[in-house]
Amino acid sequence: MEPNEITEVLNRPLSQEMLARDVARLAYVAKDGTPRNIPIIFAWNGSEIVMCTPKNAPKLRALRANPMVALTIDTEVHPPKILLIRGRAELDYVDDIPDEYLQTTSTYQMTPEQRVEWEAEVRSLYHDGMVRIVVTPSWAKLIDFETTLPSPVEELIQRREERRHA
Repeated sequence: MEPNEITEVLNRPLSQEMLARDVARLAYVAKDGTPRNIPIIFAWNGSEIVMCTPKNAPKLRALRANPMVALTIDTEVHPPKILLIRGRAELDYVDDIPDEYLQTTSTYQMTPEQRVEWEAEVRSLYHDGMVRIVVTPSWAKLIDFETTLPSPVEELIQRREERRHA
């Protein structure tokens, strides 16, 4: 997929709504060769998806060995809205709590007091820092089941139309 095609998909209003959500599912290949698909909070900075994790997370070893990932961001309503992204994970070890981590949790419903307590707990727990998992999209597809469909469904619709006209 060409960069301008990726940009066009990601700049659509619905894609921007999806990229403003809190949770994505990150798919990667574990060290034992089996697939993993985990929920993870994320932030979109306009060109990259940034996820943060503890420095001792098992996914880091797997991502160093095979950095290719896929992300799914979707809704829980009918018809579902789905943003699919593929890319390469770059690992950025930081000695503090990344701004993106605090940003991604900013939509959680907390009182100001709860927020202060939560941030203190985070800073205590991750006192030696975290790892930013940064993914620049190399492929993207938006499925809304109204204007865009999964490719196999589009193919079935085309076959059905061909049968009707035969």
